Amino acid sequence: MSRRSPFVIALSDADRAVLVERSRAYTAPFAEVVRAKIVLLAAGGEQNTAIAERLDLDVDVVSRWRKRFFEEGLDGLEDRKRSGRPRSFPAQVVAEVKAMACEPPSAREVPLSRWSSAELAAQAVAEGLVASVAASTVRRWLAEDAIRPWRYRSWIFPRDPQFAVKAARVLDLYQRVWEGVELGDDEYVISADEKSQLQALSRCHPELGPAPGRARRVEFEYDRHGTLAYFGAYDVHRARLMGRVEPSTGIAPFGALVRQVMSSEPYASASRVFWVVYNGSSHAGQASIRRMTAAWPTATLVHLPVHASWLNQIEIVFSVIQRKVVKPANFADLDALAQRLTDFQPRYNATATPFDWTFTRADLADLCRRIDAHRPAGTPALAA
Repeated sequence: MSRRSPFVIALSDADRAVLVERSRAYTAPFAEVVRAKIVLLAAGGEQNTAIAERLDLDVDVVSRWRKRFFEEGLDGLEDRKRSGRPRSFPAQVVAEVKAMACEPPSAREVPLSRWSSAELAAQAVAEGLVASVAASTVRRWLAEDAIRPWRYRSWIFPRDPQFAVKAARVLDLYQRVWEGVELGDDEYVISADEKSQLQALSRCHPELGPAPGRARRVEFEYDRHGTLAYFGAYDVHRARLMGRVEPSTGIAPFGALVRQVMSSEPYASASRVFWVVYNGSSHAGQASIRRMTAAWPTATLVHLPVHASWLNQIEIVFSVIQRKVVKPANFADLDALAQRLTDFQPRYNATATPFDWTFTRADLADLCRRIDAHRPAGTPALAA
């Protein structure tokens, strides 16, 4: 005959609700379900031996979890923290492997373009840092500091000696300042550029719409129906997109965009309209400034530094157009693509708000200092 347990379980309504939910959970860990059932049966007056027989457990297991709940409540049903296996590798070894991961393989005369965890583990053994180490262990070390040597991003090192000066004046315009003076109510800032080589692709099989458990499917193969260019002008502070479709890029199509904007209000009667542009062939160099001034005396063309299109807010609009209008491409012909682009403008303008542009002169100065720290010998510094 079994001895009655001294740990009498009385459940609150809240604890009972939690335990019932755990005991019925099909996706919870098995141990969590069993512990909940032990406590519920104990609260119902069952003795340990009966609970053990009913749940096919050892009576000592039942006794342990009954006592833990009696003393600690729900927290007592959690696993105790374990100290774990002692470290197998000295901190110096871990640091040296991490340092190796931050170097290109060529620095150690290894004929690879980038490291993998397995390659790092093998190199650590080859250099005598460790007798053996698993790739998964190296991967865990790198994860501690978010080091992923197998990943990389492309970038363009700024080489324009006037990078900081040119970028700063554009950032000032975004803050409605020009040459230290705040812009007036009748002065506007336009960000403009062209999106070239937009292809009209028609899929060889009709697409399939989304369904339960299946994403939308778009045929891989397609027919080409030519390309066109989209010229966009974005009023930075009024969040207004004005654009046009042209057969190709060039000086004349860009001039048509300028004429379209400058001949409409409020720009036609504005005292000044600043046009922020990149250095594309349609509007590059001093010649483009002279053309703009001759045709529209109230317009001022402001060039971004070379390799700094990311400072042009129209590029954000173009990314929206790429995601929402162009991709995934499926157009019967060029007219269909042109119509989609044209129809998108009023839809965008109906809900658009100015971008929350947070990159300022202070951020630019910090960026230039960080770039200069990696500047190749013989190239001019960006920071003043």
